[in-house]
Amino acid sequence: MATNYDKYVEQMRKIADISHSIAVLNWDKETYLPKKSAAMRSQQIATLSGIVHEEFTNPGFGNLLERLNNQKNIDDDKKKNVTVTLKDYYKATKFTKRFVMQKSMAVSKCFQAWLKAREANNFVLYQEALEVLVKIKRIEAKKLNSNAEHLYDNLLDQYEPGLTVAKSDKIFNGLKKPLKKLISDINKKKAPKKNFLYKKYDKDIQWNLGIYILNEIGYDFDRGRQDISTHPFTTSFSANDVRLTTRIDEKDLSNMLWSCIHEGGHALYEQGLPIKNYGLPTGSAISLSIHESQSRLWENNVARGKAFWNKHFRTAKKMFPKQLKNQTVDSFYKAINVIEPNLIRTEADELHYHYHVLIRYEIEKALIEGSIEVANLRDVWNAKYKEYLNIDVTDDVNGVLQDIHWSHGSFGYFPTYSLGSFYAAQIYAQAEKEIPKLEKQIAAGNSMVLLDWLREKVHRHGRRYEAEELCEMITGEPLNIKYFMDYAKKKYKKVYN
Repeated sequence: MATNYDKYVEQMRKIADISHSIAVLNWDKETYLPKKSAAMRSQQIATLSGIVHEEFTNPGFGNLLERLNNQKNIDDDKKKNVTVTLKDYYKATKFTKRFVMQKSMAVSKCFQAWLKAREANNFVLYQEALEVLVKIKRIEAKKLNSNAEHLYDNLLDQYEPGLTVAKSDKIFNGLKKPLKKLISDINKKKAPKKNFLYKKYDKDIQWNLGIYILNEIGYDFDRGRQDISTHPFTTSFSANDVRLTTRIDEKDLSNMLWSCIHEGGHALYEQGLPIKNYGLPTGSAISLSIHESQSRLWENNVARGKAFWNKHFRTAKKMFPKQLKNQTVDSFYKAINVIEPNLIRTEADELHYHYHVLIRYEIEKALIEGSIEVANLRDVWNAKYKEYLNIDVTDDVNGVLQDIHWSHGSFGYFPTYSLGSFYAAQIYAQAEKEIPKLEKQIAAGNSMVLLDWLREKVHRHGRRYEAEELCEMITGEPLNIKYFMDYAKKKYKKVYN
């Protein structure tokens, strides 16, 4: 006879099946969907989103969760699944099925408007759809907790449980001064040459290089695939079906490299989640900052490191003999780590990257509180790029239209990119302490030793712990940006001699 917990698991997996069916439709929408199919796809996704909400907020399911939460003879993992789900349930019941479907339709329309606006390089084509979505996100924030110190807190919490404006402001304010000084010190030195990265690099050969690197860091192509999309992303339908996308610019090798490896880091995390806990919190990622810590760790701490290219530069040079003819491992390593302000977040160096995140954080916060409106978004964006990076935005595609996040309604996501970088530095520092001769092993082409360590320390836990709690378990202390700054100072001292 099925126990109450068995009934809970059955319902959670039913909900997961429908949710991942939506994810498949979304993946197709961003990769292969024909242009005239968008309207019907939006309707299909909205319908399924409504069904998921209905199944999850069913009062009978809520009663089951309450009974399980009060049950005493239940082990720790089961208790964690129930308590986390019950918390999610209370949040979900604040919304009607109609609201969920309305938001889903608004997101689909906004995404299509974003695509058209990018194609035409004209923000105005995106403005109306984004205005509708921002209004919905403001309503969502109020419904979650109208008494929050800042409405934006409620959206931050969706991606990073417990994160608030107060905490975010403290982190960014603590970063500004040391980051500015480090960049200033670097700018006094002569920058390494990197012009060779912008020669013509054949698209198909770049693709092959990306596939090679993904294999080398441990991505399992028997449980996933890579495709091309306007904005790189990773999506998971289960730990046994995790897909990523990249983008390729034949005049910029870096574009493909960092998109591919960044998304590969996300995918490694998803493939490392315990499949036996499919559909349950203990089979799901902890938070976006921990997710970003995995992508940033592979992208920056590993793949922007000299040890990584000690092995893999030879393959890159064989694929691009003319473009890399006069280059060495050292010159390539220095070129991919040159520090200079730029327009595109995903192509930014490790230091200026945080200004890109800060700009988006400040804009999102103001949009949700209503101190700026979508109509002023382009002007505000351009002004902030001048203020923080001292560069002029050339057009909308390289400016306010560059990110996909807002067209998805993902307000509150961006701060986790910086948090992820800080967690990555702290976690990688611990890995270096615990894994014998880690850098030498990576230099010899053995990055699996690091992946196995991350599987044990991070991936296998699912949502058993909060991000700060997990960080303390792994490193012995809460998040500390000192690790990131120490890592950056040490690295750029070598890059800039």
